[in-house]
Amino acid sequence: MKEYSTGQIRNVALVGHQGCGKTSLVEALLYNSGATSRLGRVEDGTTVSDFEDEEKDRQISLSTSLVPIEFEDHKINVLDAPGFTDFQGEIRNAIRVADSVIVVIDAVAGVEVGTELVWEYAKQFLQPIIVVINKVDRENASFSDALQGLKNTFSDHKFIPVMLPIGEQADFKGIVNILTMKAYYEAGKDRSDLPDSMRDDAEAARAELVEAAAEADDGYMEKYFGGGALTNDEIRDGMRKAARDHALNTVPVFVTSATKNIGTYPVLEALIAYTSSPEIRRYGVRREGSDEIEYHPGPQTDDKNLSAYIFKTVNDRFVGTLSFVRLFSGKITNDSRNWNNTRNIDERFMGMMTLRGKEQIPMPVMHAGDIGVIPKLQHSFTGDTLADHDRGYQIVKPNFTEPLYSVALTPKTQQDAAKIGVILTTLCHADPTLRWRNDADTSQIVLEGMGDIHVQVALARAEKLGVAVSTEVPRIPYKETVTKKAEAMYRHKKQSGGAGQFGEISLFVEPNVGGGYIYDTKVSGGAVTDTFLDSANKGITAVLPVGVIAGYPIVDVRVVAYDGKMHPVDSKDIAFQIAGREAFKEAFKAANPVLLEPIMDVKITVPEAMMGDIMSDLNTRRGRVQGMDTSGGGKSTVSAEVPLSEMMRYGNDLRSITGGRGIYDMSFSRYERVPANIAEPIIKSYSPHSTND
Repeated sequence: MKEYSTGQIRNVALVGHQGCGKTSLVEALLYNSGATSRLGRVEDGTTVSDFEDEEKDRQISLSTSLVPIEFEDHKINVLDAPGFTDFQGEIRNAIRVADSVIVVIDAVAGVEVGTELVWEYAKQFLQPIIVVINKVDRENASFSDALQGLKNTFSDHKFIPVMLPIGEQADFKGIVNILTMKAYYEAGKDRSDLPDSMRDDAEAARAELVEAAAEADDGYMEKYFGGGALTNDEIRDGMRKAARDHALNTVPVFVTSATKNIGTYPVLEALIAYTSSPEIRRYGVRREGSDEIEYHPGPQTDDKNLSAYIFKTVNDRFVGTLSFVRLFSGKITNDSRNWNNTRNIDERFMGMMTLRGKEQIPMPVMHAGDIGVIPKLQHSFTGDTLADHDRGYQIVKPNFTEPLYSVALTPKTQQDAAKIGVILTTLCHADPTLRWRNDADTSQIVLEGMGDIHVQVALARAEKLGVAVSTEVPRIPYKETVTKKAEAMYRHKKQSGGAGQFGEISLFVEPNVGGGYIYDTKVSGGAVTDTFLDSANKGITAVLPVGVIAGYPIVDVRVVAYDGKMHPVDSKDIAFQIAGREAFKEAFKAANPVLLEPIMDVKITVPEAMMGDIMSDLNTRRGRVQGMDTSGGGKSTVSAEVPLSEMMRYGNDLRSITGGRGIYDMSFSRYERVPANIAEPIIKSYSPHSTND
């Protein structure tokens, strides 16, 4: 691959709902550019961008693939992002580093939930958008219905068809270019005369195109509204300006069948003509201690003015770490040292490359605006900023939602147990939507992600890195507390020859809502020394993490030791630890103990027609609806408070209820008392280990 300057580079994120045909479109673009000699098929596992075994087996994209395409003396870095909502971290980072976003729409399904999500992400980073309505050859496909769905859903945008389909469904055979008013059959390289049957539709579409082009330039607008006709070159220039300026909300619309390679060549041309060059883009940074975003100018010719962002990390057991980098300004060369501004450490860059799917292509220099891959960085991870040592800022990262799905992990062997922490940390550094933790409340290793498939894929990668685990549903992190005051006395006396043990403590427990654990003493007359009162506290605190009634941590209790007895010879630290522990347990059981459960704030967005099913389902989950909101495009959002125990596998159920068209997010709110009918079987199933000495 030859070296390209900044002005010859285009960076586009290819996004859309799962199954809209993004990967097949990449295949058509590669084929039309001459990079491949045949069209790969998702069904056959022969596509360039879906090359992992998991992707071939599932026939969906599971991570963002970098696919550089050389065309008309330009390099187009296509980022083929997954459509499945579990992988929204990949989607958001791909959009973050692009200069334009290509949203692919299924002509049968129209606007879907995934479409709305990627649209929102694009607007967050001020990205101009181009739409490709794909699969027009399929049964029940409708270009006009899909276009109208876009207008209804995103009513603040102007959708301007620059291509119209010639025929639809089985009769789809080409496109009409509205600018040239010519027909282009098959891939769309060669022009033909416009079919007479389409002349009226084409003329109406051309009027919209001319008006949109005029509105993008003051000079063209003055000429247009002054009664003058714009030339084709002026229309083309105006539409380029409109398409590249996110603030104008003008969206060019193309039409294709990627699998049949119809109408795809104009899309390839549009990736140069209608998308933004890195030269005219600005990027956001945030300085330490500031919440304000500064927008810096794009590529600089000064080699020292380095600004780069790591948007993806791949870990391979044999190759090592591969870091995908978008260079916003400056220049990077092989065998150079560069500063990681996020972690305040120096990194050495060697063996730079670009990837086309899994094919590695050497890259001795990376110019401003380009995307490349740097192997074997030691201290840099996804989301890190690389910049000059004296530039105290970080490039703004996407905001990621909280994980929604979790599994408890058990290493299969002792060797797996020794490596699991390192491997899970490596995976979470690579993917900001993955988290892992040792849950002290349940004594489990918990891995959290955005959904079932997301976590399964992460565990498959962990196995490739050398760690095998078994999984189960995590225990709910209940907590125990009391609801009234109760007291107890316990005497520990042990006489079995030799030195004895003696300790007696009287205490009471009471609720301490929101105040945690408090231990007070009110023993008078020296009945028990402070040393032995501290020993009693040791015994009580040993019970707090393991609970009394169900094996869960104890919270929000106040304990007061008010009396006791000592023996001048037999009283010892261990005796008062046991006395304190057992007295506390007896008092706790008498103080009307209850379980507390985590309550989650949940927002669910589904098609309006499905809201009744969602409300019924929430009722079965003990959900309390807090509000409802209706958005454009026939979507409704319900806000509710739901116990975590009822939401553990909600993603699977929501997908089943809505046919994959529903999404939700969830965050912790507070703890509340578990209803008695639900707490009773949990408490009855508890089998405590004996703690008596």
